Amino acid sequence: MQATLSEQELVRREKLAELEAMGIDPYPAPLYDITHTASDIKQHYSEETAADFQSVSLAGRIMSRRDMGKANFAVLQDSTGRIQVYVKRDDICPGEDKSLFDVLWKKLLDIGDIVGVKGYVFTTRTGEISIHVTSFTLLSKALRPLPIVKEKDGEQFDAVTDLEFKYRQRYADLIVNPEVRDTFVRITKMKNAIRSFLNERGALEVDTPVLQSIPGGAAARPFITHHNALDMPLYLRIANELYLKRLIVGGFNWVYEFSRNFRNEGMDRTHNPEFTILEFYVAYKDYLWMMETTEQLLEQTAIATNGSTATSVNGVSVDFKAPYARVTIYDAIKEHTGTDISNMDEDGLRTLCKQLQIEVDPSMGRGKLIDEIFGAKCEHHYIQPTFITDYPVEMSPLTKKHRSKAGLVERFELIINGKEIANAYSELNDPIDQRQRFEDQLKLMERGDDEAMFIDNDFLRALEYGMPPTAGIGFGIERLAMLLTGNVSIQDVLFFPQMRPEVKS
Repeated sequence: MQATLSEQELVRREKLAELEAMGIDPYPAPLYDITHTASDIKQHYSEETAADFQSVSLAGRIMSRRDMGKANFAVLQDSTGRIQVYVKRDDICPGEDKSLFDVLWKKLLDIGDIVGVKGYVFTTRTGEISIHVTSFTLLSKALRPLPIVKEKDGEQFDAVTDLEFKYRQRYADLIVNPEVRDTFVRITKMKNAIRSFLNERGALEVDTPVLQSIPGGAAARPFITHHNALDMPLYLRIANELYLKRLIVGGFNWVYEFSRNFRNEGMDRTHNPEFTILEFYVAYKDYLWMMETTEQLLEQTAIATNGSTATSVNGVSVDFKAPYARVTIYDAIKEHTGTDISNMDEDGLRTLCKQLQIEVDPSMGRGKLIDEIFGAKCEHHYIQPTFITDYPVEMSPLTKKHRSKAGLVERFELIINGKEIANAYSELNDPIDQRQRFEDQLKLMERGDDEAMFIDNDFLRALEYGMPPTAGIGFGIERLAMLLTGNVSIQDVLFFPQMRPEVKS
């Protein structure tokens, strides 16, 4: 049942009926010949090029209007920006019938309507590049008014800042807030730069299953669904890692995927249940090579996205210029808690967590306890890009044991602005060791850890065919996008973030 219409919505529907009564189709056939965009005109029009702009055709949304009697100024917005148009009554209606201007343009069109205009470009007495309209066409009648955004001298007032509105009605947010559109344009530049970096080095972009019989590759709570034809449960993937490693086994030396992942966990400013991870795996490389490659990738991506390696997030300056600091996780915890935990067992770690007032539960093993300590006491200190390295084996069930440090694995996490941005390993390729790690995870699951990993027997079978030494990494794309676009909430870098169902009044 449709909600009660507002007064403005009722008025617009009355105008819609008047348009139809006049024989004007408010939603005509979609083809409209566009020769120029607002950006084209503003960038290239000048006194020297004026002859090239004597016949232009542009389509856009009416964003504001100024009624001057027998003439009107309006601002149209297309996908590239905004431009002023000048509509004069006698130009539009050279004959006796002035209804096209007096009735259609002045009375029946509203802010938010989409129109096509034809005419020529000129510069007003105030120096503003504008289109002198000689004809116009209504292309789409807007039945719902836009949020009101006022502008003066290029500065915006009363912009849409209500988060409930912004995230639930992103389409309207994009219309009235140009900086939001710019954020998503920059995110696309970021992704294109990453793809270019990888493609130029011979990496192959691939796709792996979203529906999986076993949710592997990460410690996370999955979403569960059911396949009717096969009569079996399936899981939305929490990671694509194990499938990409299968491809390394199959003979591809460098594969990557922008993977849409799903985790049935909490939501906050840095977590959404649906998100994107970039993962890539490279045969015959290790985590030390991966650190250097990560530095190169992020430095080049920052420049491609923003024109600089430096960015600012909520007043905090972050510089992606290589090289990045490297700190072991044990050294990080010792520096920020004053305690060396390298030889602590599970009981000792529980005691320390209690002393540090960190909440833990009985399901947590040694790896989870160390992770909780680092997250609570250390992570937020690392603002500039920093590799946290050499994790305990209990924290990393898919990682190769350290070549020289007993009890550790060859792993790093990249922390920027106090948050994990990437996680990388020298990948475990010993199938016997991997099976034992999976079985250790199963014991944690039996203790109640609902994020512990399942045993993936098919993946173990793949490893038994032989996987070459491999380095792998996963980047949180939305978290990287937050950094490079200066946003502090993951919802600001997702077109349509997850929300509760809308409550209708």
